[in-house]
Amino acid sequence: MPSTVALRHVPFEDLGLLAPLLAKRGHSLRYVDVPVADLESVDPLAPDLFVVLGGPIGVYENDSYPFVDAEVALIEKRLASAKPLLGICLGSQLIAKALGARVYPAGVKEIGWAPIELTAEGHESCLRRLEGASVLHWHGDTFDLPAGARRLASTRVCANQAFSYGTAALALQFHAEAAGAALEAWLVGHTAEISRIPGISVKSLRADTARCTPAIERAGAACFADWLTAQRL
Repeated sequence: MPSTVALRHVPFEDLGLLAPLLAKRGHSLRYVDVPVADLESVDPLAPDLFVVLGGPIGVYENDSYPFVDAEVALIEKRLASAKPLLGICLGSQLIAKALGARVYPAGVKEIGWAPIELTAEGHESCLRRLEGASVLHWHGDTFDLPAGARRLASTRVCANQAFSYGTAALALQFHAEAAGAALEAWLVGHTAEISRIPGISVKSLRADTARCTPAIERAGAACFADWLTAQRL
């Protein structure tokens, strides 16, 4: 049976649309709740797919959250193996860090639903499935494009929205896995952050989620299915 292990930072930022896709392909799914886990016991080479999920902390906050350094070490090992690796939001930033790139505050929060702009290489990737659909953005940090990586998508606010590295690593700054009623947990978990950002509110995010969910459920599932197929997962 193929297996997936996902590093999770907060309970509500989970595999989302990916979970049923992986289950349908026969994967066993296991979450590692990073803040309380013994990361030394995690073998990043054991699963067929290794996923690093999002969370509300910064890669550069390793003094406050020492597990960040342990995560980066796990990702470095996975990258060296050239086995399938997916990073989402914080996960993409951790992959960038593991590849030697700078991760830092963007100076502006990008929160809400908006489309991405694909590069030429993005149009040739699984991300082509997302063209025309709005995805969920929820970050205040960004990163430099790692050496050897291929930029796949951008937005006006954030030049590096997605990149691939080698044939097996995909990093997404945005959320193509998040949709529907599950986002009610985000609206509670991130309420303090929402209250500090002018121009957005719980009500507006809820309304935009209802409007954008049908399209991203189709496009996100198609995007991830293409990538999983390419990785022979």
